[in-house]
Amino acid sequence: QAQVVESGGGWVQPGGSLRLSCAASGSFFGINIMGWYRQAPGKQRELVASISAGGFTNYAESVKGRFTISTDDAKNTVYLRMNNLKPEDTGVYTCYARVRSQTLVTNTYWGQGTQVTVSS
Repeated sequence: QAQVVESGGGWVQPGGSLRLSCAASGSFFGINIMGWYRQAPGKQRELVASISAGGFTNYAESVKGRFTISTDDAKNTVYLRMNNLKPEDTGVYTCYARVRSQTLVTNTYWGQGTQVTVSS
């Protein structure tokens, strides 16, 4: 079992920055991957960024060069630094963690989502 808790959403003007945080806790052996999805009104959910246990990162084309995902492994926490935000970045950002047990069984857990609004 695991719990995933996000923080850091809010309102920002275009060109501004925000940092989202996501912490995983619970009774698991390790974390394989953590990342963020977002969903804008009327649009499909899309993967924004992810980072694996080995440090491999993956970004949506629309955020490359503006967003950076990083981890604090000691805290089982992932951060999403978002710079030069655009109105089209508006949406609910939801964190996920794919954790593994000692027997290598994996499960994915989701946070509750945090709203990011970019507008003037």
